[in-house]
Amino acid sequence: MTDLRHTPASSQPSPIQDDDWSMDGDTLHEECGVFGIHNAPDASALTALGLHALQHRGQEAAGIATYDGDQFHLERKFGLVGDNFSDTQTMERLKGTAAIGHARYSTAGGAALRNVQPLFAELDGGGIAVAHNGQFTNAMTLRRSLIKRGAIFQSTSDSEVVLQLIAKSRESNIVDRFIDAIRQMEGGYALVALTRKKLIGARDPLGIRPLVLGDLNGSPVLASETCALDMIGAEFIREIENGEVVVCTEEGVKSYRPFPKQPARLDIFEYIYFSRPDSFIAGRSVYNVRKAMGHELAKELPIDADVIVPIPDSGVPAALGYAQGTNIPFELGIIRNHYVGRTFIEPTQQIRALGVRLKHSANRAVVEGKRIVLVDDSLVRGTTSSKIVAMMRDAGATEVHLLLASPPITYSDYYGIDTPEREKLLAAQYDLEGMRKYIGADSLGFISIDGIYRACGYEGRNNDAPQFTDHCFTGDYPTALVDVDAAENHRSKALLVETD
Repeated sequence: MTDLRHTPASSQPSPIQDDDWSMDGDTLHEECGVFGIHNAPDASALTALGLHALQHRGQEAAGIATYDGDQFHLERKFGLVGDNFSDTQTMERLKGTAAIGHARYSTAGGAALRNVQPLFAELDGGGIAVAHNGQFTNAMTLRRSLIKRGAIFQSTSDSEVVLQLIAKSRESNIVDRFIDAIRQMEGGYALVALTRKKLIGARDPLGIRPLVLGDLNGSPVLASETCALDMIGAEFIREIENGEVVVCTEEGVKSYRPFPKQPARLDIFEYIYFSRPDSFIAGRSVYNVRKAMGHELAKELPIDADVIVPIPDSGVPAALGYAQGTNIPFELGIIRNHYVGRTFIEPTQQIRALGVRLKHSANRAVVEGKRIVLVDDSLVRGTTSSKIVAMMRDAGATEVHLLLASPPITYSDYYGIDTPEREKLLAAQYDLEGMRKYIGADSLGFISIDGIYRACGYEGRNNDAPQFTDHCFTGDYPTALVDVDAAENHRSKALLVETD
């Protein structure tokens, strides 16, 4: 799900700016988590609990839609799930035994209540609510076409394109209309939809974004991750397969296969960063995979040091694996403050200089006089990493080495991860030595692309048929980037006119 006003644009390379005092801009953000349940008492409360488990996938806003056998009910709020869906009055308005929910992170500028999901529309066959995780790479192109045909959009979200396509489909029933709509979409997505009688789930043809099926006392459950099933005590049944559509009714769960069969290519960042450590993705424990990435780092990049320090929280499992692989003690040399919000204090120049300390503090007792290895999941712009390295030196570390449990990120994402433009990615602008100097570490290292595949249980990356979507490292985009290509063509023509 993305804001269509902010289609990725190309520009001339520019110096990487340290313009995000809160450090939120120096990390990757997943855009959403989805949840749905059918034929269950307290459906809205169960959905709120499921979204709470998926809160890590989006903290900007949340919404729940329910159906009570007579009408739909919809509540959409800015902020965290627990802050908005715990009071009695709100939950009493969300009546019904079927519900879907959405936890949202938007791209810059997309913060508007009309973009918060689920999105709802009244069609000639009845109402439908839709929630979406991911990004459609041809949504802007389809949107323009739909507007020319008379469609009226109420949001700037790419997710609304699905509703418009469903509304305009000439198929006879809602399932066929839904399938007709997603057949026209490119990109990575996990969708849940709620009609008067059905809960529908769909996963893109490559399975880029995750979606699982569970069961709670006979009630089918759909969720982005298994941790949401655990939260409500539901049994994990299986993953929704790539290119599959499932329809849940009182009669049970029916599966449709509207796309040609092809190998799945889950986004590798689900293992590296986005999924909760206690989730299982494609049969693998996320926590164990992250530890295995640390073990691979230990094999590929052993460093003579006194202590291994994770950059919390995402670097913890890989740091554990690295410590075990090298027999170097693991210590919490950085303490994270979990209670600092984005608007904690006005960003004066003095506060900008101290920004990283609002969230991370050095544990001097652990790092002073020590040669330390910092371990993190990934390196984006490098601004946070450089400040943490400096903070370790200020705390008395004699050597500071930085290792990353992912290869260098050299390409932007268009499938639902909010990445900076390519010219703001550190690894796209500098070689390894240039990055090391920028960060100020004594050494800098990344796991190899084959190493990260080995951590996931493969011998290495199959270059002829990659097992994952790994375009951020390789530039191998698995689907057509229709909107991006159209924008590039438009800019090229504009530049030609200016040149002429």
